[in-house]
Amino acid sequence: MNGRGYRVAIVGATGIVGQTQLGVLEERDFPVAELLPLASGRSAGQTVRFRGREVAVREATPEAFAGVDFVFFAATGELSKTLAPEAVRRGAVVIDKSNTWRMDARVPLVVPEINPEAVDRHEGILSCPNCTTIGFVMALEPIRRLAGVRNVTVTTLQAVSGAGKDGAEELGRQAAAAVRGEEAPAPKTFPRPIYDNVLPLCEKFRDDGYSTEEIKLLDETRKILADPSINVAMTCVRVPVPVGHSCTALIETERPVTPAEAQAALAAFPGVRVVDDPSANVFPTPLDVAGRDEVLVGRVRRDLTSDRLWLWAVVDNLRKGAATNAVQIAETMIARDVVKPRQPAFV
Repeated sequence: MNGRGYRVAIVGATGIVGQTQLGVLEERDFPVAELLPLASGRSAGQTVRFRGREVAVREATPEAFAGVDFVFFAATGELSKTLAPEAVRRGAVVIDKSNTWRMDARVPLVVPEINPEAVDRHEGILSCPNCTTIGFVMALEPIRRLAGVRNVTVTTLQAVSGAGKDGAEELGRQAAAAVRGEEAPAPKTFPRPIYDNVLPLCEKFRDDGYSTEEIKLLDETRKILADPSINVAMTCVRVPVPVGHSCTALIETERPVTPAEAQAALAAFPGVRVVDDPSANVFPTPLDVAGRDEVLVGRVRRDLTSDRLWLWAVVDNLRKGAATNAVQIAETMIARDVVKPRQPAFV
């Protein structure tokens, strides 16, 4: 760091999350003294725009991290696995968005509104949860603090941009073909056509019938909340929406709470906004949340057959579900004066 700020690198700067990361850093006026956009060799030489100027993209190599303070990884898990330790060895702190490090016991999994103290324990690498998990736990945590949580049944409806630029472009190609009356191009990113369709699959199926995305929702929730006793039953579905992950959750609390109590707890929680007047057709949708950092929650109601609560939540998967959460982690580290790890690992 110099007197004006931090040297910041973004790995995957030309991708959909990397581009969002650049915008969030600029919007939040993060103290960037120098920006180093990095990407794979095939993207090196391109430029990205930051604070009104074009910045050349360099190839992400171990040597590129020399003298860097923060590295935001918005790239493939394989690239993170290879290069994140190299960045730490050169004195940088890594904030990673991939699945590579989330369940590593040495790596904090952080949603700053929920577990900011987790950054104090970092050893050079910190991890962002899955974009679906972030929206889910942001809606769940106010209820948990109010009345405890025993069990949750959740179904997610996930936008195609959760699969990156390729997912968003695939929906666009299929939609354009439909408008022209042409046969849709063969799917490449998703196993079946996504336009005019929904797929009860995000990522890959395991031998037990669950998708890897569903397992993330269970494991990551327990780690973020530091509570392995919470049971999460989950189904993850891909839907033909460009941006904005939605979920519907049925929550069993340790003591009964009314919808009004739950709404008040949600409204008081940082980063959550209640949008809930069904009689006037007021409820959150992906279109409402796109471009915003709050998690929007509505349709809070008591289950008709029990004391459980239903709610509906939406999150911009590119912003709070990815880029914004990563920047908030860095801001939290600066505020808590723990940018440099006390016990660096991965070296």
